[in-house]
This record gives sequence, structure tokens and C-alpha cells, in this order.
Amino acid sequence: MVSFRDLVFFLSLASSIAAVLCNSEGDALAAWKAELVDPNNVLQSWDPSLVNPCTWFHVTCNINNTVTRVDLGNASLSGPLVPRLANLPHLQFLMINDNNLSGVIPKEIGLLSNLRSLFLSKNKFSGSLPPSLGNLSSLVFFEAHDNSFSGIIPASFGALTSLKNLRLDNNNFSGNIPFTLLQLVNFGNLQLLNVSLNSFMGSVRPTNSSAEMAVTTIIQDPKAPN
Repeated sequence: MVSFRDLVFFLSLASSIAAVLCNSEGDALAAWKAELVDPNNVLQSWDPSLVNPCTWFHVTCNINNTVTRVDLGNASLSGPLVPRLANLPHLQFLMINDNNLSGVIPKEIGLLSNLRSLFLSKNKFSGSLPPSLGNLSSLVFFEAHDNSFSGIIPASFGALTSLKNLRLDNNNFSGNIPFTLLQLVNFGNLQLLNVSLNSFMGSVRPTNSSAEMAVTTIIQDPKAPN
């Protein structure tokens, strides 16, 4: 039988662990803020001296005061993503579309195993997508269209079996669409794959002309080189 003293000890330990995690998450977000240009002061509430970041605007936490969502779409931000964002282990939604963010995607983003939605679209990101993104086993929505990404789509994307929507259109990708990714059309949950306005080799025949999302739609530039 657990004694009252033991119960108090375990509760105190759990509270200490949660506090350390919250501080680590606040430090990670503060480190990112330090790298960003924020002309509209949308990050003004991001005060690292607070106990945790759960009171900050554009940040959502769960009942354990750990960060699950960051909403910074259309905020006129510029600057890079930072590797320390991997210190948000419970993050499920990272919405940073419609900004002026630039640079490469840190490979450490692939450590966010609980991430469900990653919206990077309409920024100025460049370079290759890191293969580590294939580790995001919970990812359902990935939008990276309207950037300056280049190189190939990593074959590791074939491991994203929860993925429903993938938009990579209007970038500078080249090479072939990985067979492992196309397998998600037949055997996974992928319902929308838009790779148009790139320089991929070959072509892929669309499997659905309906506006409904019940069957996979593949959109590719019809002028892609063979």
C-alpha cells in the first residue's frame, strides 16, 4: 500500500518533471523568437521569464501545460526555423504558412513524432526536404507549396502512412516521384498529392476527377519532362 509520504513524493516529482519540460519548451520557442524579424510584434507576449509558454499568444497547451500547437500563419514573420523546435515533443500542429520565413528545414523537425499538421506553404524556404521528415509517423497534413524547395522528394516519405494531404506544388523539385510515396496512394491514406509546377521526370495519371476526397487525387504538371 502506498503511503501518504510516497504519494506526496511522486506527485512532487511529477510536478518537477512537468515544470522542467515546460521551461525547456519556453526556452525553445524563445530561441526561435530571437532569430525572427517580427514587424507587427505578434510575438510580444513570448516572455521567457514566465513559468511556461502556455499563456503566450499563438501557443496552445494541453492539460499538462505542454505545447501542442503553434499558430503563426500570415504573421509577416521572416527568419529561419531553428533545430531547438525539436524540444517541443508534444507538438501536434505547426502552422507557419503565409510568412516570409526562409532557409532550410532543420533535420531535427523529424523528431516531432506527435506532429499531425505541418503547414510551411507560401514562404521562402529553400534547399532539400530532410529525409528525417519520414519519421513523422503521425503526420496527416503536410503543405509546403509555394516555396523554393529543390532536390528530390525523400524516399522516406513512403513511411508517412497516416498522411492524407501532401502539397509540394510550385517549388523546384526534380527527379522522380518516389515509388514508396506512390504506394501510399494504393495502400495508405493519401488522398491528395499535388506535385505540379515542379520539374519531376515522367508523369502520373490522376486517379480521381471528382471534387470529393474519398479517392486519391494526384496533380502533376502535364508538361513534366519524360
